[in-house]
Amino acid sequence: MNDKPLSRRRIAACLALGAAMPALLAHATAPFPEKGRTIRIVLGLAAGGASDAQARFVANKLGEVLQTPVIVESRPGASFILATEEVIRAAPDGYTFMYAPSSVVTQNPQTLAQVRYDPFKDLTPISLGARGPLVLTVHASVPARTVQELVAYIKANPGKMSYASFGTGTSSHIYGEAFARQAGLDVVHVPYKGGADAARDFLAGRVQYYFDAAPNAIQNTATGKVRMLAVAAPKRSPMLPDVPTMGEQGVSGVDMPSWLGFYGPARMPAPVVEKLNAALAQVLAMPATRDFFRQGAYEAESSSPKQLADLTRSTYDQWGDIIRKLGLVKQQQ
Repeated sequence: MNDKPLSRRRIAACLALGAAMPALLAHATAPFPEKGRTIRIVLGLAAGGASDAQARFVANKLGEVLQTPVIVESRPGASFILATEEVIRAAPDGYTFMYAPSSVVTQNPQTLAQVRYDPFKDLTPISLGARGPLVLTVHASVPARTVQELVAYIKANPGKMSYASFGTGTSSHIYGEAFARQAGLDVVHVPYKGGADAARDFLAGRVQYYFDAAPNAIQNTATGKVRMLAVAAPKRSPMLPDVPTMGEQGVSGVDMPSWLGFYGPARMPAPVVEKLNAALAQVLAMPATRDFFRQGAYEAESSSPKQLADLTRSTYDQWGDIIRKLGLVKQQQ
């Protein structure tokens, strides 16, 4: 009894699909990017910082390479969570992706309770963007010019000194905690809602030391109010050749690589990822780009999508080991 009506519905559905197929195929095979269609690079930081400057520089050059508008859209707040969720919700068509520090995909999911994304399932790695270390800096009121002298001074003043961080669970906090554990220090952690707030109190001397991003450390040092003691990296930075590593000064476990990368939403088509990757590689290899990044103590560096995926996984696992050893639990912001 129902066979005839069902068959008619199936026929109608097939006819409708057949009629729509040319449009679907045209969309699927449309060249990327469509001329004049805007590409968004989402950034989870307020305008004016080093990462913002890098993103805008790349956006300008990328627009020239792809011959279409490329803009930077700031979505600050919540340790980059808002920006990441914005990208995850976007259509996986290549017109929305983010420029993010490694902490977004390697630390946040392991240290922040409100993170609802999986960095391996919800994002598509596109290319590495830059490398740059965190730097241990001290306020000028602290009479220490080496890590060993800082350790001695803190131990002579137990419980009286404090260190700043970008926020609970961030790399600056984890480094500060690892340093305190390694050296046996009795100090107070003071978390802030970002680097700008931390820098304000640090420059005012309300906190005594701080693992800061290299561009900010250089800028703050230029004021004469703070000093750089060490880079938190496996080797010295080419941009800061006279600043020794933490390891060189006897403190191990505070030497994780720090980098920024480009990630899009999950399920981006391979040809689109390849086109963006090739364009970013071209931009990041430009002498003008490399010179601009070096001004902020960063090295512009591209990679294949697979290399970024592998780096994300290995760094995530390394941070996981450190977080477990320190006994840190996921925090509410």
